[in-house]
Amino acid sequence: MAEGLIAWVGEVLSEPARGGFYSSQDADQTLDDDGDYFTWTLDEVRAALTPEESRVAELYYDVLPHGEMHHNHEKNVLWIADTIEGISRKLKLSEDEVAVLLAHAKTKMLEARRARRPVPAVDETVYVAWNSMFVSAYLEAANVLHRPDCRAFALKTLDRILAEAWDEQKGFLHRVGGPRLEGSLEDQVFAAAALLDAWETTLDRRYFEIAERAMNLAVVRFGDPDGGGFFDRAKDAAPMGGLEVRRKPLQDSPTPAGNSVAAIVLDRLYALAGEKLYRAWAEKTLEAFVGLIPQYGLFASTYALAALLHARHPLLVVITGAANDLKAVALEKAAHEIYRFGKSVLRVTPEALAANQLPGALSETLPHLDAAIPQAFVCVETTCYPPASDPSALKALLSGSGVDAARGSG
Repeated sequence: MAEGLIAWVGEVLSEPARGGFYSSQDADQTLDDDGDYFTWTLDEVRAALTPEESRVAELYYDVLPHGEMHHNHEKNVLWIADTIEGISRKLKLSEDEVAVLLAHAKTKMLEARRARRPVPAVDETVYVAWNSMFVSAYLEAANVLHRPDCRAFALKTLDRILAEAWDEQKGFLHRVGGPRLEGSLEDQVFAAAALLDAWETTLDRRYFEIAERAMNLAVVRFGDPDGGGFFDRAKDAAPMGGLEVRRKPLQDSPTPAGNSVAAIVLDRLYALAGEKLYRAWAEKTLEAFVGLIPQYGLFASTYALAALLHARHPLLVVITGAANDLKAVALEKAAHEIYRFGKSVLRVTPEALAANQLPGALSETLPHLDAAIPQAFVCVETTCYPPASDPSALKALLSGSGVDAARGSG
């Protein structure tokens, strides 16, 4: 699924040459066309495929004579209605045969869609907050799926944002290009999160320093020193018609709420830099909304994650060793294979250590680090487990309950 999303975004929603992710693609072409580019009639499926491929596609995507679209009842929304295993039993084919037929069907249907249907328009606006979320997602994909192309495009996009939408005095603008439009809280906090992700990936100190600057500006311009939390608009923002009222976003709808993300970023910064201001503002932000959370339910999920991270503290995994050391590469791979919320994996080479790329708190936690030796340190605040030199030992440590117990006792 993730690979498919990356492929579609690369084809439709991104600007390869300069970096940047576009904001959206239309669902239709005219008022009478409601999703026709993306939906299929049974006859259209059968015209594009062989009978064998069509039968598999019909079962897999639930393509029936009567579909789901109100304006054209023959149109079907493609959704995964069965498994390859289930279709194998129904058609008395091997699972490999079903998988091959389905792969051929997908390819042919995409080709038919491109060749025979007018493509809906794409809005090429590059919004800072949405692009920052994409940067973070692509950096995660690069680590988990071993996709250096995702890493390169994420960094290219982030560098473009910094070049065209970063103001040293006011923080991030709302979009890249076009007339100047002041940024919102979401622009600041999502961009800061992406910068921290980029720093973890590259150890380029510039990313970390701008993340710090962005959050310091957010505290000054968006923060509420009396009531805690952050407003969606800066205190010095120009009037915007009927939008003068400042509010404190808490609900995840449709993207994570700015206040919850702010708390997460502040706790991440505190774990790395040791600046007490960050920890204090994270706590004030969480306390500002704690009484309101029950009424939001699922739509306060990011708040729940922020509260969990605040209680447990970020988990830092520091991998040392030369850049081309195979043992260090294996340790880094193992660290990325185990999911832990709030986990950061830092690849520290002798060159990075010599260039003083580690921020204050982390540098003090590992003051006598020998970056030439391939090993992994798992740290919570200023406490580190004994180093692991074997990938299986590192995975066992990250998978065990002891790590979370240590995080909860901080």
